[in-house]
Amino acid sequence: MKSVGHDTLKTGRTLTVDGKTYHYFSIPEAAKTIGDVSRLPVSLKVLLENILRFEDGRSYSVDDAKAIAGWLPKGCSTKEVPFKPSRILMQDFTGVPGVVDLAAMRDGIVNLKGDPQKVNPLVPVNLVIDHSVMVDFAGTKDALQENITLEFERNAERYAFLRWGQEAFENFSVVPPDTGICHQVNLEYIAQVAWTANVGGKDYVYPDSLYGTDSHTTMINGAGVLGWGVGGIEAEAAMLGQPIAMLIPDVIGFRLTGKLPEGATATDLVLTVTQMLRKKGVVGKFVEFFGPALDHLPVADRATIANMAPEYGATCGFFPVDVLTLDFLRQTGRDEHRIKLVEEYLRAQDMFRTSETPEPVFTDILELDLGSVVPSLAGPKRPQDRVELRSAKVEFEKELTTSLGVPAGEADKKVPVAGTNYDLGQGDIVIAAITSCTNTSNPAVLIAAGLVARKARALGLTPKPWVKTSLAPGSLVVTDYLNRSGLTADLDAMGFNTVGYGCTTCIGNSGPLPGHIVDAIENNNLVAVSVLSGNRNFEGRISPNVRANYLASPPLVVAYSLLGTMRKDITTEPLGTSKDGKPVYLKDIWPSNKEIADLIASAISREEFIKRYANVSKGTKEWQGLKVVTGSETYSWDPKSTYVQDPPYFKDMAVEPVAPGNIEGARLLALLGDNITTDHISPAGSIKKDSPAGRYLIEHGVDPKDFNSYGSRRGNDRIMVRGTFANIRIKNEMLPGTEGGYSKHFPDGKEGSIYDVAMEYKKEGVPLVVIGGKEYGMGSSRDWAAKGTLLLGVKAVVAESFERIHRSNLVGMGVLPLVFKPGTDRKTLGLKGDETISIKGVDKLSPRMDVTMVITRADGSTQDVPLLCRVDTLDEVEYYRHGGILQYVLRGMTKAA
Repeated sequence: MKSVGHDTLKTGRTLTVDGKTYHYFSIPEAAKTIGDVSRLPVSLKVLLENILRFEDGRSYSVDDAKAIAGWLPKGCSTKEVPFKPSRILMQDFTGVPGVVDLAAMRDGIVNLKGDPQKVNPLVPVNLVIDHSVMVDFAGTKDALQENITLEFERNAERYAFLRWGQEAFENFSVVPPDTGICHQVNLEYIAQVAWTANVGGKDYVYPDSLYGTDSHTTMINGAGVLGWGVGGIEAEAAMLGQPIAMLIPDVIGFRLTGKLPEGATATDLVLTVTQMLRKKGVVGKFVEFFGPALDHLPVADRATIANMAPEYGATCGFFPVDVLTLDFLRQTGRDEHRIKLVEEYLRAQDMFRTSETPEPVFTDILELDLGSVVPSLAGPKRPQDRVELRSAKVEFEKELTTSLGVPAGEADKKVPVAGTNYDLGQGDIVIAAITSCTNTSNPAVLIAAGLVARKARALGLTPKPWVKTSLAPGSLVVTDYLNRSGLTADLDAMGFNTVGYGCTTCIGNSGPLPGHIVDAIENNNLVAVSVLSGNRNFEGRISPNVRANYLASPPLVVAYSLLGTMRKDITTEPLGTSKDGKPVYLKDIWPSNKEIADLIASAISREEFIKRYANVSKGTKEWQGLKVVTGSETYSWDPKSTYVQDPPYFKDMAVEPVAPGNIEGARLLALLGDNITTDHISPAGSIKKDSPAGRYLIEHGVDPKDFNSYGSRRGNDRIMVRGTFANIRIKNEMLPGTEGGYSKHFPDGKEGSIYDVAMEYKKEGVPLVVIGGKEYGMGSSRDWAAKGTLLLGVKAVVAESFERIHRSNLVGMGVLPLVFKPGTDRKTLGLKGDETISIKGVDKLSPRMDVTMVITRADGSTQDVPLLCRVDTLDEVEYYRHGGILQYVLRGMTKAA
């Protein structure tokens, strides 16, 4: 924080902790002028404090504070307010393109005769490298080091670029690879709950808050820190001091009562919550948890629930701070002064929860008795599709011959696997992965997994030989407590050796399956299965060879590796046979809640957290050995690099923007269905050698074995534009029966890759439109899903509805998000793909206005279709007018210079 506002409402106050005085802006004092806000949800009080702190009569006004107060008593508002977070969190897949954009902006401001030092983060930015390690090796004691070695062989150039960024930019720090997952490092170390800064010689305290360039940034909501995922574009604008306007959201209260029963885990709880909230419909809304269960629900479980806010569709899943939060801060090594400051500051702001706190006013309320939660999975394609464990076999059988497309006559097909003594059949599990911040941050489920492994090992059980097993802890502290409890040896014995400290399988970095397994699957059209403790299981995400993916708790992941298939009922059928020839059932190896609690108490210590995070920036010997160019305020782009290239966004940019006009004579590039994810639009996983991106890499001398992933190549726009809509499972309805990133050029009807067709249209000067269904852009906060769309030449995306982050990213890149009116969609309009499209009204753009889509069909007939333009705010209108949010910010910096 570089400055504070005018404090027109005279809310400035001080508090003293351990003899040190802090200044703050008092919500209770503001209430004397703007009205009673005591029963405002705590998450909205964070927004209110932000306005009080920055109120300057321009970007932030007293009317904005009154608008927050006016949310009461009805629990809703149509007003928008600005928000500027305390800090930014990035991971490397989104962080590399973010730093590329900052470097390009420095070049851009130089071209506009401005000062490159104007392009610097104005708030702290923490980038945690966690998305690049892949599970090439698994199930052996050397897997971790072998994967690290390969990681640095593939990514040394990217990592050196980030090291340059750390040297070149102020307020920018990097947590090296093989340290942990960004959200777990944030939870255990970076987050302070109450943030502090010195402005004008005064120490200020204010709520810790953040934007993250990963959708699961919401995990930190479990510790009472308001934050959510935004696109990289939006995060870059925020780090450069641009407040982001947002509509004051509805806040759904979620009352939690009771206690989890024996046998149920936090994973089962979050899958239940996700299903309930998806059914409710909370896209674009805050969710705030309250109720008596919070008196005993630990922060680890809260963080698990908050983590999956993107899966239940909410902007955030917020838990207010209480004594259990303070206990967590103490356990994870935060200093006592900070813990006292958190409590005293939040009590002064009426933001500290106790069992006597009156229930806030909410827009609506859901309720769950934790005692009703049962063991569950979610799948095979969406995280909200919860299945009770006892029904998993039956439900999979239904999915196999319906959504998974296996003919009934082939449902029981089994084929021999070359070079082995076993067969592989429909529904067999080939990946069992303990992965993802959702669960690896939670000691209870990690300890439970270790205990299942210990009991299975003692009975002589082993995973089925066709299952690739892996463990990717979310931080080094996890390894410490697994070692201290003696569970590492048991997990290793079951093949769950540590493979890396990163996101791994959950983001598609599951690595290759053995060739003989792949051949059996692909040559016989088998539906192979993964079971993972992740948060996303979209089709095509986990592995190109796996079509069904189930989310499960870590102990269930271990259990399913023993069972080896979804075609058996894990609750009633044996997992295997013991050393003495007896059948072993799930109940025989499942630990009690007391066993788990006892091990947690003896294995986890505050000292381990302090020790591990004392040298968090040091990194491995590979990180320390990187060759880094320093001392340059602009980056020296290497034209031969296949990882980092100067993007075209600011090339030939004028000081003043050109007014946008209507879209005329556009062609359809893709006609897509419901639930198109950002994975479909911009995959993060492997690059096929016969794809446009693969051909580009081969032309530039890269061997297919060194392709790495799309996610790791996000610093190179040449590759990423070729990978846009390149997901192997995407279905363009312009080409019925075809799977993958293909399209058709008109009027000649020539078929080709989406990239090749788009480039043909670009040569012809023809703009493009993409048509989608419901929840277009759901999933990860992936800025390349918008960047790639723009660079293909797409001017507008028309859908039935958009996921929040992707809509914002499209606007941020200067692409219009447009929504069909109720009762109208691609099917009712009979769109085939050979139409031409014009969008009228863009030249007079205002927030959420109606525009007209004019469809001209192949026979010359026309149809006018009204659409809602989802450019939602006045600020977004300005971003669009400038060609994107970064262009808007860069022009502003140039003028300020």
